[in-house]
Amino acid sequence: MAVRIARVSIPEQKRAEIALTYIYGIGRSRSNEILAKYKIDRDRKIKDLSETEINTLRKEIESTYNLEGELKRQKQMDIKRLKEINSYRGARHQSGLPARGQQTKTNAHTAKKFRRKR
Repeated sequence: MAVRIARVSIPEQKRAEIALTYIYGIGRSRSNEILAKYKIDRDRKIKDLSETEINTLRKEIESTYNLEGELKRQKQMDIKRLKEINSYRGARHQSGLPARGQQTKTNAHTAKKFRRKR
């Protein structure tokens, strides 16, 4: 029986702390925060959790946090807004270059690779 939370299959053989990070929008710190709130040991495997523990995790995660598609859509809208107001960061996103001040003289080859003219 596969455990599904927020429309994502959670691997049952992984520890709870790691398994929750398979959901886009939940990292290690948020995973530990959620498990601590419900006093679930983070070293227990998902297959060892009871049905009630899984249901409480599911309710908490799905009701409290923006996850998966909603979070990705929100990020895309933020980038689109930056482009529309013609900010510097928006222009960097538009041209496919690093937006956070990284150097591009020697690095950023992967960002610049798709812009090369042959």
